[in-house]
Amino acid sequence: MNEENELSYFKGGLAIGVSLGIISGIASTLWYQKKRTLDADLVLENVKDAFLKEGPIEGSWIEFEKKPLRKFAVHSKTYNGGISRLEDGVMVQYEFTADAFTGTVIDVKRIKE
Repeated sequence: MNEENELSYFKGGLAIGVSLGIISGIASTLWYQKKRTLDADLVLENVKDAFLKEGPIEGSWIEFEKKPLRKFAVHSKTYNGGISRLEDGVMVQYEFTADAFTGTVIDVKRIKE
């Protein structure tokens, strides 16, 4: 009878340990997904794809350093970059700001030459 109690305690402890491991694994995965930022190259490719729908691109760049952005109560990290292309035979440059977490373009400005 004593061996059965020891086996029962072992099974109970094992079940608790496995359950805690699964719960902590799920929680850490969710936390990591929330804090993870996209790669700057991937953000640049998405912006280039959007510009390519309107015409060819001559060049592009992006800063790999994330910059903090605060607009009213919204806090985020962003990438800054640029696109250049020919429009009516004239080289035109655009600067963009994109969210580092989602890759969403927040702002696009046409640079005057």
